Parts: sequence; structure tokens; C-alpha cells
Amino acid sequence: MQTLKTQNKTQGFTLFELMIAVTIIMVLGALTVPQMMSTISDMSLRNAASDFSGLLQSARIQAVKKNTFYAVQSGSLGTNHPIYYVDKPTASYVNGDPLLPFDPSVTLFQGTGSGAPNEATFIAGLNFTIYAGGNPPSFNARGLPCLGTLTTCVQTTGQGFVVFMSKSATVGNTPWAAVVINPSGRVQLWTSGTNGSWIQRN
Repeated sequence: MQTLKTQNKTQGFTLFELMIAVTIIMVLGALTVPQMMSTISDMSLRNAASDFSGLLQSARIQAVKKNTFYAVQSGSLGTNHPIYYVDKPTASYVNGDPLLPFDPSVTLFQGTGSGAPNEATFIAGLNFTIYAGGNPPSFNARGLPCLGTLTTCVQTTGQGFVVFMSKSATVGNTPWAAVVINPSGRVQLWTSGTNGSWIQRN
């Protein structure tokens, strides 16, 4: 007579083990998602600031090449489609002007009063006077920052522009960046760290 042997094989997870695994995943998600969202928001702002910096460089090069003055101005193409473009100060956008479509969630502040972290300390550390807000960043035929109108662009020695940028964040701290045009016409990109300190990126 032959004896049959049966073997119990454990397959899969018990309901209790699955509940523990799901709980661990949810806790880890709650801890990492805000940090990840904050990092994505910071990278998006940095890209926008880099693009804006590139448009300023384009305006400066065009001013020198064409022996005239140019500004970077704001405008829009339809509803909720903000743009920045290169043209004479106060001139409206026309087809063919170099332009940069801009993320509506990014806000630009030209001059002081932006609310950026340690703004006053940052500006003092630049060691030059900035043109008042409301004036579009402009370059004269020598590639130097100037205060432009439709017909002239007056350069004041020792003055430059600062444009602060922030991006709305659903979680975490609001990221900040600054694009600086120093009195010699050099364009610099800065970002604010978590402790409010500013780091030059180029």
C-alpha cells in the first residue's frame, strides 16, 4: 500500500502583510512627494530664468550688431499666453521680434519690492545701483544697460538691472531666482537657497 504525502506550499501574501506593505508605501509617499514637488518647481523656475537670461543676451548682441538700442519687454499672445520679446523700448510686439513664451505660473518683478528672501542684502551685495522698477531691461549700442524710451536709451554709469522671479508652489517653499545685468552689461543668473542665501549660477 502506497502512502501519499501532501506538502503545504505558501503562495502570495496574507491580507495582513499586504496591509503593512501598503501602509509603508503610503508613509514613504507622504514623506517624499512634497520634496519631489518642491524640486520639480525649483528646476522649472531655474529653466525659466535661464531662458530669460538667454533672451537678454540676445537683446544685447542685437543692440551691438545693429549699433542701436534694444529692450526686453513683456506682452501677450492671446489669453494667458505671456511672452517677453526684444524690440525698441515701449514698442509693441510685431511678427519677427525675438520672443520667449513664458510660463504663466512664473512671476517677474523688475527692481526692488519683490518680496524675495533677503532682497535688500542681495541687492547691497551687487555693489551697484539698480534702475527703478517698471523700466524694461535695455542695452545701448555698446552693450551696456540703459534706461530706454522709444527714441533714446540713456546710460547711467554704475547702474544696472535686477529681475526677480518666483514660481507658485503647491507644497514647500516658493522658489526664487534673480537675473542680474551689471553695469558692464554682463548677465548673471542667481538662485535662492533654502536658508535664504543667494548662489550665482553663471
